[in-house]
Amino acid sequence: MTESPIGVFDSGIGGLSILQSLLAALPAEHFVYWADNGHAPYGEKTDLFVRQRSLAIADHLIKRHHIKALVVACNTATAAAIHELRTQHPHLILIGVEPALKPALKISQTGHIGVIGTRGTLGSEKFHRLLTSLEDQAQFTVQPCNGLALAIEQSTHLTMGAPATERITELLQTYTREMGDFGQAPGQMDTLVLGCTHYVFAESALRELLGPQVHLVSTGQPVARQTRRLLEAAALLRSGPGPHALANRISLLSNGDLASLQAAAQRWLGLPHAVCQRADAHV
Repeated sequence: MTESPIGVFDSGIGGLSILQSLLAALPAEHFVYWADNGHAPYGEKTDLFVRQRSLAIADHLIKRHHIKALVVACNTATAAAIHELRTQHPHLILIGVEPALKPALKISQTGHIGVIGTRGTLGSEKFHRLLTSLEDQAQFTVQPCNGLALAIEQSTHLTMGAPATERITELLQTYTREMGDFGQAPGQMDTLVLGCTHYVFAESALRELLGPQVHLVSTGQPVARQTRRLLEAAALLRSGPGPHALANRISLLSNGDLASLQAAAQRWLGLPHAVCQRADAHV
């Protein structure tokens, strides 16, 4: 099992932001990345639908690719399905993601933290429990961002790239304006939690809107550290330097537009010759 790959999945390209951190923290490991583009975005689907997709993808990655660990690189899928995934696969190392409220508490100086995410994530019971457990430690302003993940997903598509990028900026302007004032003055939000893995790829647009004084907090590095800790504890960490070529460490699968996933991998993972494969149509 030490030589087996680590599975990673998301509704689309957002999980590549988690994969970035995993590749850096686990240089000898191999990864199988499943982009469920054919059913994206998860954030505006029902919990039942997201749970069914998560279970089906996990079953396939276990049976077909013999993964030793699974990273659910999607906040919405984690909220909807992580409990059932743990129940059905008690011996599999499972790592989910959640909005990084706890790390944000350590950073914020004003005590006012903004949180953006999909409606599915921010409306989930799992997020509500997390928020409730911390609400006496800071003021949180929570903003669902309908359409933002989809616009980021579409920004890598050849025919929708420029219009989607404009749409990203419009949505960010609208949602951050609705949230209130950002800055370092008393009462202002000095920290913004990116509660969707897709949103990492909109950081540059957020920086232009909010300025350099606002901290942007995402989940990639904490997830990567936790994955490494769990693999070490289970004696499943792969040793050695790993393949020299990054492309030899990653298998990219998609049931949607292969060209979009390939373009995203080239742009954000630095894979100039990324090769994407068609995911099993029966999953």
